Amino acid sequence: MNIGVIGAGGIGRAFAGHAAKAGYEVIISNSRGADSLAAAAKELGPRVKAGTREQAAKADVVFISVPWDQVHAALDNLPAWNGRVVIDATNPVVQPGFRLAELHGSTSSEVVASLVPGARVVKTANTLLRDVLAADPRQNGGRRVLFMSGNDADAKGQVKAIFEKAGFAMVDLGALAIGGRLQQFPGGPLPTLNLIMLD
Repeated sequence: MNIGVIGAGGIGRAFAGHAAKAGYEVIISNSRGADSLAAAAKELGPRVKAGTREQAAKADVVFISVPWDQVHAALDNLPAWNGRVVIDATNPVVQPGFRLAELHGSTSSEVVASLVPGARVVKTANTLLRDVLAADPRQNGGRRVLFMSGNDADAKGQVKAIFEKAGFAMVDLGALAIGGRLQQFPGGPLPTLNLIMLD
């Protein structure tokens, strides 16, 4: 299995690092092109390559972590998804003031799902600060908790396997309409909670 990352900021790089250490081949991308990520890819290790947004989007599993005002552009004109898994780590934040974007009654992940027709979307890795997410998930005799939600059980199983192989403990919150709202920042009660599940 290979993994593509669209949005190689702090959250995207943290995930790429964990996925590479867990043995996955990873392509990182951003809006500025592969050359701008050459140094980051080298720092993250030999399993990480810099590529285009289109190359990242062709991976078996695609991780999306871009600012909310860039989500539409990041997901526009990409190859057909054909049932592949998309991990949504975005948050619907509008600047200034960290306000909640207008979502018209949906969760942000339901909005993301509408932009990737045919994909199976799983929300996760959006509730921790980037330095916490990047740190070793194995802490104090346990594993750092990540919440996830999604409408497809098999997709959640694939995402759970990736993160558990990287050392995290996964807590399934149910469907995007319910769990996605609990995870959402701003507004949900779970963002910034740094919990350890004891082994």
